[in-house]
Amino acid sequence: MWAMVTTSQGGFEKLQYRRVPLPQIQENEVLIQVSAAGINNTEINTRLGWYSDKVNKGTQQLQEKEEEEDKPDGGWGKPTPFPLIQGTDCCGQVIACGSGKLAHLLGQRILVRPCMASQCQNNYTPWFGSDIDGSFAQFTAVPATEVFPVHSDWSDIELASIPCAYGTAENLLTLAELKKDESILITGASGGVGSAAVQLAKIRGAQIYGLCGHTKMDDLKKLGATPLNRSIPLDQQIKSIQMDTVLDMVGGENFPQLFETIKRGGRYVSSGAIAGPMVSLDLRKLYLKDITMKGGTAWQPGVFENLISYIEEGKIHPLIWKSMPMDKMVEAQKEFLQKKHFGKMVLLPNPL
Repeated sequence: MWAMVTTSQGGFEKLQYRRVPLPQIQENEVLIQVSAAGINNTEINTRLGWYSDKVNKGTQQLQEKEEEEDKPDGGWGKPTPFPLIQGTDCCGQVIACGSGKLAHLLGQRILVRPCMASQCQNNYTPWFGSDIDGSFAQFTAVPATEVFPVHSDWSDIELASIPCAYGTAENLLTLAELKKDESILITGASGGVGSAAVQLAKIRGAQIYGLCGHTKMDDLKKLGATPLNRSIPLDQQIKSIQMDTVLDMVGGENFPQLFETIKRGGRYVSSGAIAGPMVSLDLRKLYLKDITMKGGTAWQPGVFENLISYIEEGKIHPLIWKSMPMDKMVEAQKEFLQKKHFGKMVLLPNPL
């Protein structure tokens, strides 16, 4: 089969589209013919070794520098098993099963849960496309427990936009225990996780504020959030409004002003730091205001099941920027890093 293989940490030259053996499925696995695979920031971060303690830059800065130094701790929690077929989002069809007990899945159109809860060992939950081979290929092998049939009139491209971004957003909102009529400030609100969080917070009946670039403010307003310009200080835009929750995927130098917006007893949740992982925190602001801070990588029970029901019940809708052939990965990631898009970029495997 054809696959996009990330050979090791480094620049775009580490992405090689080539023939590799077809995956051999185990008794507890199914073989999926990949129909579409979304692009996420984490694939770029993993290739760059961004998760290493040695890195203090944002993703874009690290890509531009293309440091050659190997970072053994650059994976999600353990060394990344290069060479690796990345790809965290997967929509496809089950074409083979490892045992007769899984035959009910044969022929089903499915989404893969990328945070593979059933494979958790020693309190570490592996991720599809980061710890094991993912969806940037014509076929992929997946534990049957992580395969979810979905019944919807959405296209494969639309479905492939959901797993990582919407799952991450749903998990963070679950951790934040966001309730009806509460206020939430979402950073990077025009990005994959941010725009997903806007829709998912809207389901919960929250009052939503979203930070984004000025060219995307109209799109964000149509999605249901009060748009805020990330280039203008927050206190000039929201005055005395205090937030019950801040959902932050950006981090970086603007972190202190984000923290100032959280009301007493409020919550801060995060699962990303595209502007940089190093932030300045006055601990007095944390404990004197009784603020709760939570990070979210391993998903809470029920998160992915919620997403499937939201799709099937029409409670969310996909935001697609464009689709591209999988062998155009380098071009796609370069465009992705420019952050000019609103919605997801999705790759299509080349024809068999």
